[in-house]
Amino acid sequence: MKIGIMASQISGHLTLLFNYVVVAGGGGGGCDIAGGGGAGGYKESTGFAPGASFTVTVGAGGAGGTSALGTNGSNSVFSSITSTGGGAGNGGGTTGFPANNGGSGGGSGGTNGASPLNAIGTASPAGQGNNGGQGNNGGLGSARGGGGGGASAAGASGTASGNGGAGTASSISGSSVTYAGGGGGGSYGTTPGSGGSGGGGGGSDYPPTTNGISGTVNRGGGGGGGSAGVGNGGAGGSGIVIFSYPSSSPALTSIGGGLTYSTTTSGGNRIYQFTAGTGTVTV
Repeated sequence: MKIGIMASQISGHLTLLFNYVVVAGGGGGGCDIAGGGGAGGYKESTGFAPGASFTVTVGAGGAGGTSALGTNGSNSVFSSITSTGGGAGNGGGTTGFPANNGGSGGGSGGTNGASPLNAIGTASPAGQGNNGGQGNNGGLGSARGGGGGGASAAGASGTASGNGGAGTASSISGSSVTYAGGGGGGSYGTTPGSGGSGGGGGGSDYPPTTNGISGTVNRGGGGGGGSAGVGNGGAGGSGIVIFSYPSSSPALTSIGGGLTYSTTTSGGNRIYQFTAGTGTVTV
């Protein structure tokens, strides 16, 4: 998609209108019949003017849980736009293990026959993703954690296989890529949840005790939940910041040394992809 140029000036710089996608780091999966981590918050828009200089931060993925709860992912930032890190999935086995809120909410752990069910993580603030799924109440052969929420869909509940919620596809990079899928729930002698499209990590099953699969780097996917028998959660995938503007305009004047990035041109646009770090960018 081509975008225009505003006629106004900021500190001597012609103000450019940008397309952008900002994906936060995914939440880590929980430990022990665990819920999957929620995807990092997802934001995209066109026609945004960030000013003559602005901050870019790429959020890291959250750590997988080693006792119960994983760690939330970190926020990603593009100027005044902030996407919130994904909520961590929590462990199961017994009650009292709620999942964390985040860009998308984490899935709650299965309870291995105990009741009541554990609480899911919700998408907070609203508009960046979806809620996590709820782990079910069952023993060997049926217990399963809920899936982490994704950018386009909520995580599935344990009785519906605990799959992570689907992410959202964008072609801002010049080709279609899906980001921000939720992590799948771990299980106890039954099929674990699969990661949501968009880099979500799959859950793991017992026996034997195994760890959840980590979310994909730079997709913002949630980590998968660990199996029964104290299987650890998978880590959330790191986020990404992508923006573009017309290639008829000059390259950026400067990019802070703390940022890892690449640049290409496609479809009449100059495209920047930031994959790690934080720093100041000058137009």
